Amino acid sequence: MGIFTGMELNSLDDLFLLEIEDLYDAEKRLTKALPQMAEAAHDQQLKIAFQSHLKETEKQVERLETIFNKLGKKPRRETCDAMKGLISEGEDILKADGDAAVKDAAMIGAAQRVEHYEIAAYGTARTLAQRLNQSEVARLLQETLDEERAADKKLTGIAEGSVNVQAATR
Repeated sequence: MGIFTGMELNSLDDLFLLEIEDLYDAEKRLTKALPQMAEAAHDQQLKIAFQSHLKETEKQVERLETIFNKLGKKPRRETCDAMKGLISEGEDILKADGDAAVKDAAMIGAAQRVEHYEIAAYGTARTLAQRLNQSEVARLLQETLDEERAADKKLTGIAEGSVNVQAATR
């Protein structure tokens, strides 16, 4: 099932709510996946980055709940098949045998795919909120979007500064 399977989209409001429900599911799934990533990471910077992003993700879940409240809606999850797939790929990395540094590099790649998905999804939701004159909701979504971009940049720094360097020597 995809995000739009069986849905009736008659207004931009319908689309916006669906996007928020999808993001809510995605973030809830990440709160379960990030501790596993942190535990599996060998590089200390990477471990700390995953732990830090877990705390941030928990705040993002709360922010989405605030958005639902501002919209007069009860928080509801629409299954995010994209995030399910991205997390599944990350779980495959955790189960793989091999060199610790190479596995850390693979985890960074998996985590960055998640970040890029979230950047796209939050950017879309923010733009829809702006169009719907939901300025406070748009501001909250922008706050999360900025955090996702920063997380992606941090992962790039860890990859380029240490993990990929170590993995290349294997």
